[in-house]
Amino acid sequence: VAATALALGGGILLAAWRWLRDAARAGTGTGAGAAASMRGKTVIITGANSGLGRAAAAELLRMQARVIMGCRDRARAERAAREIRAELAERPEAEGGGELVVRELDLASLRSVRAFCHRVLQEEPRLDVLINNAGIFQCPYMKTEDGFEMQFGVNHLGHFLLTNLLLGLLKNSAPSRIVVVSSKLYKYGEINFEDLNSEISYNKSFCYSRSKLANILFARELARRLEGTGVTVNSLHPGIVRTNLGRYVNIPLLAKPLFNLVSWAFFKTPLEGAQTSIYLASSPDVEGVSGKYFGDCKEEELLPKAMDDLVARKLWDISEVMVGLLK
Repeated sequence: VAATALALGGGILLAAWRWLRDAARAGTGTGAGAAASMRGKTVIITGANSGLGRAAAAELLRMQARVIMGCRDRARAERAAREIRAELAERPEAEGGGELVVRELDLASLRSVRAFCHRVLQEEPRLDVLINNAGIFQCPYMKTEDGFEMQFGVNHLGHFLLTNLLLGLLKNSAPSRIVVVSSKLYKYGEINFEDLNSEISYNKSFCYSRSKLANILFARELARRLEGTGVTVNSLHPGIVRTNLGRYVNIPLLAKPLFNLVSWAFFKTPLEGAQTSIYLASSPDVEGVSGKYFGDCKEEELLPKAMDDLVARKLWDISEVMVGLLK
């Protein structure tokens, strides 16, 4: 009886907390600029069939953008696209003019990345925004098709090649934007140039953090290289969000109900988590802003290791060789 009463009381408190939190967020707005229009603009979002990417795709479509969903599983992406269109049609404030397009993109395959970019360059006259959103989180040790450790290969190298192959189109479409989704967990990562592929040792948490640090260093170096081109690059952390990113995290069966309750009360929804991506992709407030790091639609400070230009340049040079841009 005591346990039941405690659980019930805790559930009521968590529900009250969630209600107050949602009310506060509704009162202050999302920060992404609800009135912004993306009519006539083309946006590519990687990993757009679920979680943050799906939420960003839906909102940018609502803003009348042409949204290209770059996804590994085409069937799941097509299903998500149908659902997004149906949801948008049901919203009273929805306007026509946007377009949702599905394209196959497996970031664990450099061949797939090249094929995706080749098709984009053939079919798309412009590219206004590239959102590098897809990611894999704390998976067991696995390798990509090209032999890279999976988290470093997908989260960093796949997006590194994708961005470089699309740079020409982004420059021709300037002013244009690149948005890189990182994580606060970058703080626990280190760039070990002696073992980038984790063949000496592998820790799934450390390797995820390293890939997210690599995202920030990549965005920083890319912003430096793109100065004066009209193409801006910014990175962000979305906060703690309820998505399927944690599918490799093992939660004991008995603890799952408590975890689900806590995540419902305290974690962001995908739409809430996607707000900073949407903001950086669409808001006039960040026109011309580049090389910065954002959270909750505001610029944030980085640790010194994420601002190390020597490490950023060395990582860039090595990444060029790893993905085949340089021999």
